[in-house]
Amino acid sequence: MTTKPKVSKAELAEQFRSFIDPDYVITDSETMKPYECDGLSMYCEMPLLVVLPETVEQVQRVMRICNEHKVPVVARGAGTGLSAGAMPHKEGVVLSLAKFNRILEIDPLARTARLQPGVRNLAISEEAAQYGLYYGPDPSSQIACTIGGNVAENSGGVHCLKYGLTVHNLHSVEMVTAEGDVVTVGSDALDVCGMDLLALMTGSEGLLGVVTEVKVKLLPKPEVARVVMAGFDSVQNGGDAVGGVISHGIIPGGLEMMDSHAIVAADDFAKAGYPREAKALLLCEVDGTVEEVDEHIAQAEEVFRKFGATSVRTSESEEERALLWKGRKSAFPAVGRISPDYYCMDGTIPRRELANVLLRMEEMSEEFGLRVANVFHAGDGNLHPLILFDSNVPGEFERTEAFGSSILRLCVEVGGCITGEHGVGVEKIRQMAVQFNDDELQQFHDVKAAFDPAGILNPGKGVPALKFCQEYRSLEHKQHKHEPTEAAHG
Repeated sequence: MTTKPKVSKAELAEQFRSFIDPDYVITDSETMKPYECDGLSMYCEMPLLVVLPETVEQVQRVMRICNEHKVPVVARGAGTGLSAGAMPHKEGVVLSLAKFNRILEIDPLARTARLQPGVRNLAISEEAAQYGLYYGPDPSSQIACTIGGNVAENSGGVHCLKYGLTVHNLHSVEMVTAEGDVVTVGSDALDVCGMDLLALMTGSEGLLGVVTEVKVKLLPKPEVARVVMAGFDSVQNGGDAVGGVISHGIIPGGLEMMDSHAIVAADDFAKAGYPREAKALLLCEVDGTVEEVDEHIAQAEEVFRKFGATSVRTSESEEERALLWKGRKSAFPAVGRISPDYYCMDGTIPRRELANVLLRMEEMSEEFGLRVANVFHAGDGNLHPLILFDSNVPGEFERTEAFGSSILRLCVEVGGCITGEHGVGVEKIRQMAVQFNDDELQQFHDVKAAFDPAGILNPGKGVPALKFCQEYRSLEHKQHKHEPTEAAHG
């Protein structure tokens, strides 16, 4: 934990303005307002000040000054995160990497791209397309989210089933430590001696260092890709069909599922031609050579009909395939059209538990009196329940939090975990004490201390302080039993 900073806001700003353009050292409340939260806007805090450096050397100097004065630092990318991981510290600095937005190099022979952390996810594939290459992980927010943020949260996307998460598509990461040193973890080789610090950094949520450069793997564009869309009259049949496809020996490029609320909302928004009467919808993409795609498409269609599909349709053109995915990728904003507010959760479960968990979530929806729309990566069991609520109704957000807490507890109960790609941040800090015991949490703290002895990097996020764990477990127990309790935000 950090101690109270030893320097005033004015003194700190003056030091930063000695080497950063004064226009990019922001201290007034109005200009800092956009930085008060990330994509989870229910959790807000104004920072002490905001800085936007544009060179690695400037990042180093910021970190050295903050480390010297024990000033908290929250690194920020595009602010599209959904766990309040980039929420500022009220006595700390927001270190925005927005000006680190250049693609430094694309090597088509080695199939790699060297990038600054502020490069948008989609921009990588757009630039690599001229070489017949693309970047595999494709979060729904890929039009806006940055590669630095993807590293911080270990983001996935609809094609992560076959092509992996961010961690599986990295060669190396350059980072600035809490003390201001530059360190590179990973290498161009397939393996490297010593501990796998690259995997440790990926998904560390800004707790261990500030990412300043990323080298990613690029993939050749497949010869062809087609999507099978199947509608089901129950989530049970849809969930069972997911396991049926995988057990058939097919590894789809993407295998996504949506429930009835999400189907209608996404179709209203994207006009994708979804079966609006279906209770569950699967989108199964197969890519590769023409011959293997034709074979696997036929097998997938057969599996879906075997598991009770009420409709099956396969894309016949690239335009039709893109339209089917447009509906899925716009599902989150589309749901915003049917509710004043929604709370996007993130948990992961074993694939075999899909139908069971979806049915139990339906029961919880009735118990809490709140609708829930489900849009998720069915192939790898990464759930994204969207709890619909109205923040203007007193007590409804607290009830929404309790509903979300119960979903995460359920994920742990069936052998899963509390997050897949959104991270812990502030949002899930209490549930960390449900998934992990005190000894395990202490190990996390020991790792944190090894990288950041003063505890200035993103304090209060990711790993709960041990002194609060029994309180968190008690609060979780009360919420699980539907007992009234005050919300604790960490």
